[in-house]
Formats: sequence, C-alpha cells, structure tokens
Amino acid sequence: MATLWFVLLTFMLCMYAILDGFDLGVGTLHLILAKTDDERRSVLSTIAPVWDGNEVWLIAAGGTMFFAFPVLYASSFSGFYLPLVIVLWLLMLRGLGIEFRHQVHHAMWRSFWDSVFSMSSLLLTIVLGAALGNVVRGVPLGKDGYFFEPLWTTFTVVPEAGILDWFTLLMGGVACSTLAVHGACFLAMKTGGELHERARALAARLWWAELLTSLGALLAVSAIRPAIWENYSYSPWGFIFPLGGAIGLAGTYLCNRLNKNRGAFLSSSLFILSMLASTAFGLYPAVLPSTLDPEATLTIYNAAAHSSALSIGLTWWVAGMVAVAGYFVYIYRSFRGKVTVDGGDSRY
Repeated sequence: MATLWFVLLTFMLCMYAILDGFDLGVGTLHLILAKTDDERRSVLSTIAPVWDGNEVWLIAAGGTMFFAFPVLYASSFSGFYLPLVIVLWLLMLRGLGIEFRHQVHHAMWRSFWDSVFSMSSLLLTIVLGAALGNVVRGVPLGKDGYFFEPLWTTFTVVPEAGILDWFTLLMGGVACSTLAVHGACFLAMKTGGELHERARALAARLWWAELLTSLGALLAVSAIRPAIWENYSYSPWGFIFPLGGAIGLAGTYLCNRLNKNRGAFLSSSLFILSMLASTAFGLYPAVLPSTLDPEATLTIYNAAAHSSALSIGLTWWVAGMVAVAGYFVYIYRSFRGKVTVDGGDSRY
C-alpha cells in the first residue's frame, strides 16, 4: 500500500509540473515574447482560465503527503521552511501580477505588474528545480527526523550543504530551460500570427539549452548519487522512463520544426513526466535521503501512515480524482482553440 501511495504522490507532482509548468514557462517568457500590450493580453489570455486551477495539484500533493507520509511531511516542511516561504511569496506575486495589471489603465502600472509576473515565474521555476535537486542530493537529516539547511554554505556538495549549491542550481537551470520550452510550445499552440512564430522560434533555440542542462544534470546525478541507478540494474524495465524522456525530448524538437504545435506540447509533457518518473524510480523506496546517516533516510516504510488508514484514504482519493478529472476536462474543452492578438480577453 505504501508503494501505491508513493506512485500516486509522484503522479500528482508530475501533473503539477506539466500543467502549472506551462503557466510558469509562459510567465518566464512573457516579457521576451510579447512586444505590445495586445500581445501581452493575448499571452495572459492563454492561461487565464486554467492557471489557478493548475496550482491545485501542488496543494493536493501536499495534502496527499500529509495523509500518506506524515513523517515526510513533518520533516520536509520544517527543514525546507525557508524555501517553502519563498515559494508561497512567489505564488502570491504571480497571482497579483495577473490580476492587478488590468485594475488601472496606465502603461507604467501594467508594465510593473507584467514584470512582477514574469520575474516571480522565473524565480519560482528555479526554486522548484533546486528543491528537486535537494531531494536527489539528500539533506542533513538526523535520526530524530529533523534537519536544517541554510540558504547556502560553500556552494559545494558536502554532507551539510545549504539549499543552494552548484548541483541544486544546475537542477534549477534544468527546470528553467525545460519549462521555458514547455511554455513556448504551449504559446505556439494557442496563438497565431507573429506571436506564434516567435514562440516557435524561441522554443527551437531554448531546446538546445534544455538538452545541454539535462545532459549536465544526468552526469551530475550519476556522480553525486550513483546509487540512483541501482533500481535500474535490479529492474531493467525501469529504463522505459528514461527512454520516454529521450522520445519526448526528440519529439519536441521534431514537432516544433514541422509546425506540429500540439505534438510539440505533448512531447514536452512526455519529457517532463518521464524525467520525474525516472527520478522517483531511482530514489525508491527513499523519499528523503540523508547525507549524514543512511539509516536516517526516510523511506516509504518508515514515513508512511498505518496501512489501514492508507486503505481507507484510497477510496476518498479516487473519488476526489474523479471530480478533479471531470473539472479539468470541462475547463480545457471549454477554452480549447487559439487566442488571437487583437481578440484577447479585454479583462487583461
């Protein structure tokens, strides 16, 4: 049962990365791609119906962690207190940037909130990537189940490293390049005219950054945590996840070149899903590795709730997911199709 909940939690985090990922990518590219106020309104109109709903996956993943792995929830939310506060502020600033820009009809006002939206999206992407890097690298977790990390120490990977070091910043770079490509593919799919062409061209250029940072992260992970490959040697079927990532990365490039915008976006989604699944498969059964003492590592076995609680909770989780799936199908079907530059939502 603990393994099932590990899979479900991974699934929810993947859904957040894919769905809110294109929101973050759109925000990161907002000031780069959109040259006029009409174009900026069109960019915001592509994500306006879904951006807040997409963030529900992050909240739901936190609630699932609290229920299924309460020890992990307690340890990670206390040890990562500083980055969690940063994430909350950046999430709030993104929302303010979207909702406040149309409250006052003045160019300086709109420009300020456009900058807030774009910068908070960029920083949030980097912080989330660095957070994943901390989990892969490990944290100074003691046998009491608690740890503390300063923002940085020496920027080197040592047992008591800070939240930021060269490895976690590299993972932040991977997240930034990946979600920027994801957002550009989404904009190419949802817009037309010059904005569409600029999005396609930028996705093609950023793809190379995505490729290089991903290869760099692959080499770095192999050097820092070689044990992540042990599960692949025991269960070779797990290579389906890295293979899916390679197919998704290649598909993003090819579909973008062929102007198959939906294919490029779906390929980018496959890459994100496969890479996160690859990471989870390699870490299993660990959920929070310790850099101080391997015996202090939190696993699905010593961090999970009682099996009877997990069994009962599964019923409610399935019911909740059915409702969520229905909501997302309705929303995305209702707002399918392209948004035009001169026909953007006047609200923005």
